Amino acid sequence: MKDEVVVELKAGDGGAGCVSFRREKYIPRGGPDGGDGGKGGDVIIVADDTLTTFDDQVMPRSLSAENGRYGEGSNRTGRRGEDVTLHVPPGTLVIDEERGHLLRDLDEPGSSVLILEGGQGGRGNRAFAHATDRTPRRAEPGAPGPSRTVRLSLKLIADVGLVGWPNAGKSTLLAHVSSANPKVASYPFTTLTPHLGIVELPGYIRFIVADIPGLIEGAHEGTGLGVRFLRHVERTRLLLHLVDGSESADRDPEEAYRMVREELVAYGRGLEDREEVVVLTKADLPPFANDVKPSLSIPDKEVRRISAVTGEGLTELLRFLAERLGLGSEET
Repeated sequence: MKDEVVVELKAGDGGAGCVSFRREKYIPRGGPDGGDGGKGGDVIIVADDTLTTFDDQVMPRSLSAENGRYGEGSNRTGRRGEDVTLHVPPGTLVIDEERGHLLRDLDEPGSSVLILEGGQGGRGNRAFAHATDRTPRRAEPGAPGPSRTVRLSLKLIADVGLVGWPNAGKSTLLAHVSSANPKVASYPFTTLTPHLGIVELPGYIRFIVADIPGLIEGAHEGTGLGVRFLRHVERTRLLLHLVDGSESADRDPEEAYRMVREELVAYGRGLEDREEVVVLTKADLPPFANDVKPSLSIPDKEVRRISAVTGEGLTELLRFLAERLGLGSEET
């Protein structure tokens, strides 16, 4: 999934004013009647709730609004250039690429920002007529439309964000509970970009789950896949923290949980206080298969156990998540 794109934007140029004189029968010396040029089109960016990622449409590398038309005789003003609108997913940050500052956070569906205003049309010669110059033969060119390069950076808006140490089973879980198709493999960092999946339960209950690339020690400082992907959990309502409880895990559950929690706390931005559901994964593998429960004790938290492969505990987990999101009860 693309979570950043750079687009060059250009507003429309204003149309040129017209030099014209009134020519009618029996009026041999008509005055100036050159009309003004039309204003150039604006560039607008709007958050479209039919989009969830930049992959939902072909994102242009450049986008230009229409130029204004030139003025005409008989005092006719040129036509205004058509605006151009770029549709982006809600949660998109619009950043000035050259200066690096945030222009607008389109965090609500339907929110929009006027990024560039079209150039003004030039005045026709009628605007320059006065007592000492009744036949002006000059007009203004239209003002050029400004341009700007913007970086569109997506912060996913999801109900549930999957976090955990690399290879904790996040992609496998997402693939089994939704129609998403993230890459699944038995080595770390198979998820290199975030993925979204929609979970649907009986009773018309549905919620969005975001699979975030694995976090490692120092992620809040950019280590591994770093803060680029930590930002995607900022807008999730609930964190589902997956911990590999199998014998094949490269860290024991206690250590893996603690290290990821430390990264979330160090990153800040409210993640340290976000509601968290903790789950031990891979319950189909030893030591689970030998009826041995791995040690993971977290104060004031119930640690659940699932297997995305066999389906153990999945239904109960999804219903519990829906209940915590206020979408239904655990008994639904």
